[in-house]
Amino acid sequence: MSPIRVALVALCIVPGAAAHSWRHSDASQPSPAAALESFAGEYTDPSEPDTPLSFYVQNGKLTMESDRSVPAELKQTSATHFTISESRMTVHFMMDDSGRPESVTISDDPQAVYRRTGEPVHHVFHDYKRSEVMIPMRDGIKLHAVILKPADITQPLPFLIQRTPYGVDGTTRSFFFRARPELARDGYIYVGEDIRGRFKSEGEFVMSRPLADHHPGSPGTGPGPGGGQDAKAVDESTDAYDTVEWLLKNVPGNNGRAGFVGTSYPGFLTIMAGIDPHPAVKAISPQAPMVDVWMGDDFFHNGAFRQTYGYDYVYGLETNKQTSDVRYGKDWTGKPRDGYDFFLERGSFAEDVKKSGSRMLPTWKLFLEHPAYDTVWSSRGVEHDLKSVTVPTLTVGGYYDQEDMFGPQIEYSTLEPHDDKHDNFLVLGPWRHGYWSSSSRRLGNLEYGEPIGREFRERIEAKFFAHYLKDEPGFDLEDTASFQTGSNIWKRYSHFPPKQAEVTSLHLEGDGKLSWTETKAEAKTTYVSDPANPIPYRHRPIQPTYGDNSQWFDWLTEDQGFVTGRKDVAVFKLPALKKDLVVTGEVIADIFAATTGTDNDMVVKLIDQYPDDDPDPRMRGYQLMTNEEIFRGRYLDRFDQGRPLRAGSIREYRYSLHDVDRVFKAGHTVMVEIQSTWFPLYDRNPQTFVPNIMTARPEDYKPATITIYSGPQYDSNLQLPLMNACDHIDCF
Repeated sequence: MSPIRVALVALCIVPGAAAHSWRHSDASQPSPAAALESFAGEYTDPSEPDTPLSFYVQNGKLTMESDRSVPAELKQTSATHFTISESRMTVHFMMDDSGRPESVTISDDPQAVYRRTGEPVHHVFHDYKRSEVMIPMRDGIKLHAVILKPADITQPLPFLIQRTPYGVDGTTRSFFFRARPELARDGYIYVGEDIRGRFKSEGEFVMSRPLADHHPGSPGTGPGPGGGQDAKAVDESTDAYDTVEWLLKNVPGNNGRAGFVGTSYPGFLTIMAGIDPHPAVKAISPQAPMVDVWMGDDFFHNGAFRQTYGYDYVYGLETNKQTSDVRYGKDWTGKPRDGYDFFLERGSFAEDVKKSGSRMLPTWKLFLEHPAYDTVWSSRGVEHDLKSVTVPTLTVGGYYDQEDMFGPQIEYSTLEPHDDKHDNFLVLGPWRHGYWSSSSRRLGNLEYGEPIGREFRERIEAKFFAHYLKDEPGFDLEDTASFQTGSNIWKRYSHFPPKQAEVTSLHLEGDGKLSWTETKAEAKTTYVSDPANPIPYRHRPIQPTYGDNSQWFDWLTEDQGFVTGRKDVAVFKLPALKKDLVVTGEVIADIFAATTGTDNDMVVKLIDQYPDDDPDPRMRGYQLMTNEEIFRGRYLDRFDQGRPLRAGSIREYRYSLHDVDRVFKAGHTVMVEIQSTWFPLYDRNPQTFVPNIMTARPEDYKPATITIYSGPQYDSNLQLPLMNACDHIDCF
């Protein structure tokens, strides 16, 4: 649910290698106008070859553009320096020995050096005209919206709508091309709308507003006329309906169709537009949607509370109608405080709230008063309302989504049994949250060899909307597209997981071993989990979630070797693989464990360990998580009420580690790690049962010994969907 800017690639900001040897021109006087032509050309950062910049002379001015940056005039300040109009960014050209420009840097990312690679490339940029409106809802509340309409396209166009809590004042022609260049280039009437209570919209903001009852004759209301008894009951579905109704009547030049798209919180709002949709809604694409914020998305995972995210995100969104920055303060040296220390010293979430300096925010209050999955949270679980595929739905998710990995996977799987018309589509890639907006070939230290975000946008997303909103040909996705890592190729499946995936148990044994065959020997693996010394979930220091230099975005790809050697981590390994192992589908953890305490958290990680002689020096010995998840022991019996565990009692922790599409290459090692803290992403379990962990006292937090059981009676294992299982299981 991060602000949209997090998911976008900002103008001229791309990662690149540092360069230290170029020649500078010392000339301080502007060159003659004719000399501007010498700067014309396409310039490319070798580390990001799919995001070149083009410079050319237009109307006597040097102009810069890229495929997602609208043409911008440059103002010359010296022979080789320019400023970008309406921006503080500067452009600096480096010259070769002959005085000809050979490379360029942009002040926002001076380490990225773009080298001259050819003639300038001109892209199509429609002339979008901007207007602002206040759209009335059925209860009289008005919502603020910005409309971008192409002035250079004469035929009727469909609406493409994004509803958001993050503000639409910045919705401009430049924003549209920067955010969704392929869709902007195809030509739509783009609408950005502030939801209730946010920015310029009227009304009250409610986090993950529950759906009203849309059944006729009920106390709720259907979006359309006559839907229910209360014609003024509202939710995000009715607001989407009323928005479309108003746009059709008040914006000329539309073709009578509308589509919705959005990432993260706007992804949730996009799903809502498809529940009892307006008849004009013909396509929706929920991308990284928050579907159930207690079961597996932003705020809880299987009952374990996401302490940093719950604190940071709610503070940022509910302090006022705009967005507020979060700070953890300074340490004794004056440096930004490490979030690990910040939350450890405070203790429980109740102390976080008490010491925040803020008033009690509505969602903080929900966390404190409703830690279990009661009706407050189940009413916000969108999967409970996905009873049919009402319109063609293209769901998009990332295997390395640090915020909403659960949402897209559960939305697709919930809709799939109802997909009689084959209108339920899924795209999964090795992306972080919203990173399909990027054209990069990498994520963190991971290299994919191709710009998979751009490939998705061009080949699937753009063609999906063009087909259903404009009747254009070219959308050929049967069901699911997945970028398979390890092999680094796109795969297409008629269903996900593929029917040919064979679920195979990978058994935990004693002495830190894994096996494909059931062991006849009983074994135990123990570790002591101490809440006073919790395992960090990412490398320290830990910055505020969306703070300066935050490493939040890529943490799921971090090398896990930084915690593997701890005594409170149980590690199990297979021998190095003899051949490639292909795992495609949902991975299930089935772990039998006991604790000397009366509550416990179970964290299970499936890891691909690279060989020590990997061709890429950065990846030698690298421990890359492919699947991971947590489960809070008090909810083993039921989610709506926490119950204490009996000390010493062996319990079965069986839960999903989510989907994967991965080739574990020959020579790699398959690892499983188990631990009981993951801090401060998740609050510490006191390990002694208390009615509400949110209000636990310091004396409640106690060490506990955790025992993992293996063998015929208690067969702890991971169930892997193998695409290449063989008759002789030891072939791996």
